[in-house]
Amino acid sequence: MKVLHIITGLSTGGAERALYNLLSGGLAARDGVVVLSLRDEGTYGRRIRELGVPVYTLGMRRGVPGPVAIARLCMLVRELRPDMIQGWMYHGNLAATLAGWVTPGRPPVAWNIRHSLYSLRDEKPLTRQVILANRCLSGRTDSIVYNSCLSREQHEAFGFLADRGRMIPNGFDTDNLQPSPDLGQLVRRDLAIPEDALVIGHVARFHPMKDHASFLRAAVQVARAMPNTRFLLAGRNVDLVNSALFGIVPSDFVGRFHFMGERDDVPALMQAMDIFCQSSWSEAFPNVLGEAMALGVPCVATDVGDSRDIVADTGMIVPRSDSEALARGLLAMLSKSSDERRALGSAARASVKANYALPRIVGEYQGLYEALASGAAGLAGKER
Repeated sequence: MKVLHIITGLSTGGAERALYNLLSGGLAARDGVVVLSLRDEGTYGRRIRELGVPVYTLGMRRGVPGPVAIARLCMLVRELRPDMIQGWMYHGNLAATLAGWVTPGRPPVAWNIRHSLYSLRDEKPLTRQVILANRCLSGRTDSIVYNSCLSREQHEAFGFLADRGRMIPNGFDTDNLQPSPDLGQLVRRDLAIPEDALVIGHVARFHPMKDHASFLRAAVQVARAMPNTRFLLAGRNVDLVNSALFGIVPSDFVGRFHFMGERDDVPALMQAMDIFCQSSWSEAFPNVLGEAMALGVPCVATDVGDSRDIVADTGMIVPRSDSEALARGLLAMLSKSSDERRALGSAARASVKANYALPRIVGEYQGLYEALASGAAGLAGKER
């Protein structure tokens, strides 16, 4: 069975990482898997090719696709003749629906939504229009995969067809995501972080919904209260040159903040963290939260998406968009002994292995595709 995955782009991001994880976890071993990026190869294109999966690109710019890009999409899918089409994210879902219409034999089409929808007003104007288009076309797809329960509830309340919905969470390769104190110490030495320092980490590209400003404001409060704390941040455009972040960290504290920029060795950086913080005001299922937990790092996270259920009793949940509450949560976690934090980290890893192990999640996607290909549409919305 040839499965075509159509995704908005392949830059560093949660959806892109989730697709790569699924392919490397077993989906790439299936015959005929192909990936189409509406934009370019980004950071994941090469890595996906190394799995033996062909990657095509349309080179679209941000915004409404032009007639040339649409014509190229139609020509490509007619040439590939997939047996199953999987869209990723709102733009990719629309492209997948179009591809399904023009592909000979009209193969089944599944969507993949990895975004929470607290309010349409929170979205950019063009994104609002794309979401509305998704809603109108949701009855034309064979299955809608959500990676969080809250995301599914929000979208179905907004008008996405409920009987097409199915929740499949993110999966994590716990064999590769292994705690390594030695690697953590090496990272600390490279960054000249004292051995007795307590390191709070944050990993996210710069985007308003990631709420870096709230994290930095909370971090400054923690820094004032605990002089032995250090802060390790990674993500595209996350630095003090960014005008949205400039001035939040006082100059006398800047030396305690390590801005790493966009990195491809995030698991190694996480090994150096005593606490991982997720500060977003909107998420569905944050990949970085699951990765940190799989590495045995206790987490303090905002109450967005399914974060409360993911973290459960292995960490702390605080209100979103509240830097004071975030600071209190971080200080509460720091007040625990190293043994207590280590126990929480071990419980977090055990939870990921029990609930989000990659082979299990790959199996759910494989089962969905087989059901759709065989015409068993009623199975598309079957719950976990």
